[in-house]
Amino acid sequence: MNEGYFVGWGTLALINAVLAQGKNRSGLNWFILSIFLGPIATLLLALLSKR
Repeated sequence: MNEGYFVGWGTLALINAVLAQGKNRSGLNWFILSIFLGPIATLLLALLSKR
């Protein structure tokens, strides 16, 4: 596989962790979830309201 694919996926996971912390959610949990779900986790975070 292309190395850039993994870099992009990891960057997205880090961005999701920061977004989750901004919504008072666990950044670590969302980082791990993002590793497996990627863009789907981003969509979920965008739809969730702030706690």
